[in-house]
Formats: sequence, structure tokens, C-alpha cells
Amino acid sequence: MRRPLIAGNWKMHKTHLEAITLVQALGHELAEHDFEAVEVAVCPPFTSLRTVQTLIDSDRYAFALGAQNVFHEKEGAFTGEVSAPMLAALDVDYVIVGHSERREHFGEDDDAVNAKVKAAWEHGMTPIVCCGETDGERAAGETEGKVERQVTRAIAGLDAERVARGVIAYEPIWAIGTGKTATPQDAQGTIRYIREVVRALVGDAAADAVRILYGGSVKSGNTAALLSEPDVDGGLVGGASLDGAEFAAIVRAAAATRGKRA
Repeated sequence: MRRPLIAGNWKMHKTHLEAITLVQALGHELAEHDFEAVEVAVCPPFTSLRTVQTLIDSDRYAFALGAQNVFHEKEGAFTGEVSAPMLAALDVDYVIVGHSERREHFGEDDDAVNAKVKAAWEHGMTPIVCCGETDGERAAGETEGKVERQVTRAIAGLDAERVARGVIAYEPIWAIGTGKTATPQDAQGTIRYIREVVRALVGDAAADAVRILYGGSVKSGNTAALLSEPDVDGGLVGGASLDGAEFAAIVRAAAATRGKRA
């Protein structure tokens, strides 16, 4: 049984002081048995990583810490970028890579995503590799071709053991921040296809072990239905992760659903 992961992508929200309030609210809302059933990660902006890391350590919260991006070079004249060694020094566990907003607004292509995936692994962090189609691509029946290309290129050069320990997030672009959500059956179908792509590339063991999340307007009200599907291993949560009570409700729903699937 793959342990579910619920990861909150805060995007460009929360100062370091606001981050303290949010993490403390989450810590108050969640109980030990929630963390036993579900892995919970918070992914604040770079400016809040040190603050959140210190809070996790001092208050002994069971949260994993994630970053929203990474640059593939270790150091150099790359103004404004943050390297994998810098993140690793802050005990970052996860790095979101290839999010559609990075691809769309900052021109990241599949080669850049692959370089970032390798940089994260090289420095002991687990990439959360994002893939997904636009509304137009979905209407044209191009969903499978799009996610197959993105996943294939993102994990190129990785061995099966690393792929098995990695995380993939299927985020249909048309559902991000729109209030639209893929039906549980739609999410299952595409995620099952992604798992079969992994199987063809690196084998059965990795395909069966890799966790594949759904992202796109995940809320407490749809979490149970999504995670009831056999191949949906959690959620990459956007806007709902900025509300402590709502994000905690998503985690609890995931924990309860995981118990039914066990």
C-alpha cells in the first residue's frame, strides 16, 4: 500500500510571519494518527523556508518541508536562482518541479525539468514532477500524449530505484485555480495511464511503488472521492492549502479514505 501524500503548494503567498501562523494552525488541527496515515508536506515560498524549517524542528511537527522550485546548477552567476545545495541545507524534503505555471510564465521546457529533477535527487531531495494538459488539449484528445511526453522526458536518465521513490503530480491545467475538478474517474484514468508509462520505461516495481498525486482545485469535499480511486495516491493542493482548517480537513479526509483502502 502506497502511503498517501498531501502536499500544500502555497505558491506566491504568505510572508514568513504569516507562514508561522499557518503552520501553527495546521499543527493544532492535526493529530498524531493523521500523520501516521498520511504524509503531509508544506511548500512555502523561498523566503519562508528557513522560518518553517525552524518551526518544524522546534515544535516537533511531523510535516515534511517542500520547495516550489530549484535551479539545476550548484552555484554560479545566476541572479535570482536558488540551488539544490541551498535547499538541502535547509532540510528540504521535496521540490516541486515542472509546474504548469513555471512552464507557462517562465518558459521552462522538458529539458529544464529533467535537469532540475536530477539536481534534486543528487542532493537528497525528492522531486514532485508535475504534468498535465490544457483545456484545448483535453478537448482534442491529446491528454495521454501530453502527459506521456512530459513524464518520459522528466525521468529520463533516472534508474528504477529513484523513480520508485519519486512523486508525480497529475495537474490538468484547466483545473488549476479555476474551481473545475476532474471527476475521480477522469483522474484515475489519466493517473493509471501515467503509471503504465512508468511501467514501460522502468519496470513493474517502480510503477507499482511511485506515488502519483492529483492536483487541481482539490478541496476537503472532493478528497475522499479522489483518493478512493486505486491509483490516486494523494493531492498537490493549491489555494486550499492556505487555509489551515481546510487543509487539515483535506488531510483528515485522506487519512480516513486510506483506512478504507488498506
